[in-house]
Parts: sequence; C-alpha cells; structure tokens
Amino acid sequence: MAGRALLILAAVLLLCAAECRLVHSYVVYLGAHPYGREATTEDHARATESHHELLASVVGSKQAARDAIFYSYTKNINGFAAYLEEEVATQMAEHPDVLTVMPSKMMKLHTTRSWGFMDMERGGQVLPDSIWKHGKFGQNVIIASLDSGVWPESNSFNDEGMAPVPKRWKGSCTDTAKYGVPCNKKLIGAKYFNKDMLLSHPAVVDRNWTRDTEGHGTHTLSTAAGRFVPRASLFGYANGTAKGGAPRARVAVYKVCWTGECATADVIAGFEAAVHDGADVITVSFGVDAPLADASSYFHEAVTLGSLHATIHGVAVVCSGGNAGPFEDTVVNSAPWVTTVAASTVDRDFPDQLTLGNNATMRGISLEASDLHSNKLFPLINGSSAALPNCTVNLATNCATGCLDPAKVKGKIVVCVRGGDVPRVMMGMTVLNAGGVGMILANGEMDGNDIQADPHVLPATMITYTEAVSLYNYMSSTPEPAANISPSKTELGVKNSPSIAAFSAHGPSGTLPYVLKPDVAAPGVDILAAFTEYVSPTEVAADKRRSEYAIMSGTSMACPHVSGVMGLLKAAHPNWSPAMMRSAVMTTARTQDNTGAPMREMDGKEATPFAYGSGNVHPNRAVDPGLVYDITPNGYFTFLCSLGFSTKDLSRLSSGKFTCPAKPPPMEDLNYPSIAVPALRHRMTIKRRLKNVGRPGTYRASWRAPFGVNMTVDPTVLIFEKAGEEKEFKVKVASEKDKLGRGYVFGKLVWSDGTHYVRSPIVVNALD
Repeated sequence: MAGRALLILAAVLLLCAAECRLVHSYVVYLGAHPYGREATTEDHARATESHHELLASVVGSKQAARDAIFYSYTKNINGFAAYLEEEVATQMAEHPDVLTVMPSKMMKLHTTRSWGFMDMERGGQVLPDSIWKHGKFGQNVIIASLDSGVWPESNSFNDEGMAPVPKRWKGSCTDTAKYGVPCNKKLIGAKYFNKDMLLSHPAVVDRNWTRDTEGHGTHTLSTAAGRFVPRASLFGYANGTAKGGAPRARVAVYKVCWTGECATADVIAGFEAAVHDGADVITVSFGVDAPLADASSYFHEAVTLGSLHATIHGVAVVCSGGNAGPFEDTVVNSAPWVTTVAASTVDRDFPDQLTLGNNATMRGISLEASDLHSNKLFPLINGSSAALPNCTVNLATNCATGCLDPAKVKGKIVVCVRGGDVPRVMMGMTVLNAGGVGMILANGEMDGNDIQADPHVLPATMITYTEAVSLYNYMSSTPEPAANISPSKTELGVKNSPSIAAFSAHGPSGTLPYVLKPDVAAPGVDILAAFTEYVSPTEVAADKRRSEYAIMSGTSMACPHVSGVMGLLKAAHPNWSPAMMRSAVMTTARTQDNTGAPMREMDGKEATPFAYGSGNVHPNRAVDPGLVYDITPNGYFTFLCSLGFSTKDLSRLSSGKFTCPAKPPPMEDLNYPSIAVPALRHRMTIKRRLKNVGRPGTYRASWRAPFGVNMTVDPTVLIFEKAGEEKEFKVKVASEKDKLGRGYVFGKLVWSDGTHYVRSPIVVNALD
C-alpha cells in the first residue's frame, strides 16, 4: 500500500509540475542519536515525533510534516528524508538544530579463479597458512550488501549444514510480494528501500521486493561470501568451484539500487538498517559519478555519511573506487573511514585468434566459443560501410541497433568500433540480426589496449587499438578482405599479473588529497560469481540465455573481494576495529606481479600508489600483520575538525561527547597506514602511531625517500613488550630546491621485526 501511495504521489507531482511549485527529495541530517543499538521502540518513536515537530516548525503543521517525510532515521543516524520545496529546504538548512540538508542525487553501480590467485588455495586445496583457516571461513560473521538485491535460489546462498542464526542478529526478510526473497540460515536478512526512487524515478522500480533483477547485487554478494559451489561456469568458461571470500559468513541484503541507480535517501536508510540489524561488514559497489567538489561537501554525500555512522558503531565499510580510470583524480568513495578498492587483473584470460586472408594472426579475447568452420575464411566489412540510409556513419561504425544493411552484411564478419554508448554485446546482436556471421570489436585510440571478454551472441573477438590499426591496413590493401575467428579458450598462468585495470579510477583524491586513495587493489576483471536468472548475463533483453553464474568486470567486483577478507579478519580477530582491519590489509599488500616485476597499468607503464594504493591485497599476510595503525571514532572527529568542521558540528555528530581541540592537528597526522603530503613547502613532520597485535618484538625502520625529498624517521627502532602496546614515531620530509616541480613523487616506509613487514606508501608533492 505504501509503495502504491508513493507511486500515486509521484504521478500527481509529475502532472502538476508545470503549475505547482518545484519540489524535490531532501535528507535533513541532524547528527547522531543519544542512544545506541539497544534503544527501545519508544526511543525510536520519540525520535520520529521530534522530526515531525522540527519540520512542522517550518511548514506550519505536523500533518504537513508527516505527509512530506518518507524516511525517519531513528536508529543510528539522526535525520529524515522528505519531499520539500526548495525554499523550505533552505529554511531547514538555516535551522540551528540542523547539521546539513542534502538534495537527493543518483549514484551508479560500478559495474573464480581470483581467490586461488591470491594464494588462499592451490590446486583446489586450502593451504595450511591460508586466512580461510585462521578466519574459520568467516564463520558467523555477518556481511551486509547495499546493492541491487539477491537471487536467493543461487547455490551460493544455500544453508545446508549451517548452524542456527546468531542470536545477536536483529534483521529479517521483509518481502511480501510473490517471489519475494525468503530467509535461511545463510541469507539471514533481505530488505528493500525505494521510497526516494519511487518519488524521483518511479518507472525504474519494477516492484516492492529484494529480488535481484539485474545481477549486480547477486554477483558482488557471492564474491564476498558465497559458499563453495563446484562445477560453476559461464557457458563453459572459467569452469571450477565458485566461492566467496568468507564462505561460512552469514549474508544480509539491502536493496537500495534499482536499474543501476541508487538514490540518496534510500542509501542512507540501507546503511542505518544494516548497522542496526547487526552487520559486521558492509560492502558497497556503487558511488557518485565524480569526486566531490571539496571536503566541505562530505555531509552531502550518502555513502560518506552512512559509512561514517557505521564506522562509529564498529562496522567496517568497503567501497569500490569507481570506473573512471585511468585518469587521475577520478577515485570516489574516498573518505578515510572506508576502505576504497581499485581493480586489478588475475592470471586468467579468454583468448581467441583472428586469422586474416594474408595469413596474419591477431590475438583477441571473447567468451563466445561458436565455431566459424576453421577451414574457411569469411568476407570482412566495416560497419561504417554497411550503414542504412536512416543511420549516420558514426552510428553504423558502432554497429548501433537497426543501423546495418542486411544486404551488405549477410554472410560476413563485421568490424564494429567500440564506443558510441552502444553496449558491446548489443553490437553483436545488431550484426546477428542483419545476417552477419561474426564480429570483430575493435578498440578506438582512447581505449588503447583495454580489452574485455564478453559472452557474445555470435562468434566474436575484441582486439586492441594497435591490432585494429593493423586490421584496417590489411582491409585497405585488398579488394576482398577476409578473416576467421577461432573459438576462445580459458588460459591460466598469464604472466605480468596482476596489472591495474584500465577502467579503475585513480588518485590523488582532489576532494581529500591528505589521504592516499584508493587504499588497495583486488581482482576486478573477468570475475566469475553468482548471477540472477531474471535476465541474461549480457543484460540484453533480446538474449534469452540464462546462467546461474556470470563473468563481470569493474571495481564493483574488486570491492567484495576485500569485503570477504574483512569478514575473515573479523572472525579471526573479533575485537579489531575497522581501522585495524584496513591497516592489516593495506600494510601487507604487495606491489609486484607474478614475475617479480613492479605492477603495471594496462598500457605497460609502471603503476603508482595512485593506481593501487598500498598494493594488491594479500589475504594470508593480513591475518598476522604484526603491527597496525588504529583510528578511533575520536580520531576521525579530530580529522573533521582539521578539515574545518566546527565543534558544534562534531557535538551533533558525537551526541555531545566530543569537542574539537583548540588547535586541531594537521590533516596529514591522521593515523592512516599510508602517508600523503599534497603540498610540501620546505619541510614537514608527520606523526604516526603503531599498535602491536602480535608477539613482543623489536621493529626497525627502513625507507626509500621520494625523489627530490630528504626523509628521516625518528626513532628508527620500536620495541614492543606486549600485545596492544602502542608506540609513536615521526617522519620528517624536506624538499630539495633543485628538484622541485616534478609533481607527486613516491617512496615507502617499512617496519620489520624480521618476520613481519609493515609497509606504507609515501606520496609527496613538493611545491617549495
């Protein structure tokens, strides 16, 4: 009924848009509640009533306030979401009890060999020192996913042999729709939040349920915590045992994304519910399109705000860094209280071979194994040469729907150029519908060497820009160009893996350059995981194929790898804070590929910490890091004071329990596992503090200073006599006058007792 009422309201608002005063959904944020997780329903009711009273003081009546408010955040976030006129929102922002008012915005989804590649198993066997054993496969840890829902029938979420649900769990499965999502002992929570989306974009909400109709949420959740499922594959590719990082963890789903988009108020509601229900880890594979304008916008962004409240309550939040790479200053979800993940490759590929009429061969990539009769060559034609009269040459070049002339395409292999906002698989569908027998998907110059395997609907291959230039030269050299495409195969042990995916967003964070982001990289290219059977793995409506598993790429896929590792760390070390777990993952990461060479970008250039943060995640090392950099909620509050937020702001955020220091420390002094100095002028001293989480030991510092920077560490020896002991040290950096103007330069600091190596990347931009 509530959903239908919202749809009616949305329709009325649309009908009167031309005559009515402009309204929009806003989140009115008030900070934190004075109570904790054990608050009563009466406490929650009083909070709701206070929200009605606050809005009524501006709109004139409680009834008007009740009608406008569609979410009242009463558990760990204090605030409400309401449909307001802009003038009312402005008045609310000026109210002394309001911390900020944010208009609702849309965030977008950042769209299995990977665990073996990270040394958690070998030959299908769990290694003796694997984090899986130390972390009991994540037993009884609860991982929550904010995403597009779940396909509950997937074998990745079966509960066979699992113990009863932990008593501390407060969540449930709330679907009442036919074919809604039921709970079991593995999938212990399922809730949907769409009130903001129904008001903003009602057409994208198919129905009120948590079922995944897109596949993204099922894929990411099973990557984080899916159970062992033998003989999983996508149409025969990547055949093996599918598994998540924490296969014995419980999972809970909060559907906040609909048709690829996630609305602000729904996202905040999802965060609040996950924290209140009892999640230990929250995985988030979506974000804003571009970095925030500046740090003052922090409380205007749903993931930043929701994750801060989660962290304050001891819940680790892991986020994808975005797919806007390889350009710098594109990383999103860069708040220091979240773990931000970049995407890297694994040592698996799906190559095929393109053979030309002059006997030249090219290596391509695909997930299509159809046979084009290997002893026969087929005529080649460019899509641009087969344009129908109603289509531009540019559209035909991209093989856009309905743009190819069947008379020119029938029986031929068509060359389609990647881009033009035409989905890659849809290009193949266009070729097939026009009578083509195959497709060559050629990169443009901007895409370079970044090629991705897709489950095409006809024999097809994707080639790099370099290979495409050679192909065009061949086609122009003969009046009858011809080619053949071999079936693709699964290839393991690919050298120079991992490398950074071309799409993976890079730092530095223009929003917050004082914290190095991303934090780590993890597998995010061609990842096999569970999928919805509501649509085809290609997500093309005309493709009627279905598969329980799909291969997808994106930082969306990298994020849940780290979420799974966080779940294992929580099981192995229940008392560790989110910051301690992040530190363990970061300081044990590695920056070399499987040949021992430095990790590289897809174009072959050596990657930097702006691409991978501290390095590619190495889970087995993370379970025993030796030392960690911890940050308490007060540490984050102090950092916000350094950013310019007032004591009044922080008092609301902390329920009156925190006051900004008279002289906040430099932002560079946040006790982060990496060190970033975005504007070095002559010299600077950075402070850090290490906590022993292992045996007593003596740690010695070694370092490599960034080019053109003098660097010292004081002291160079730290002696820890017991677990939990903390020691402080200082890093001093000074610029060399004759080596300025090179932009960011990179170094590293390592603390070691001979067994553990606690690594920190250092990035410095020397200005004076």
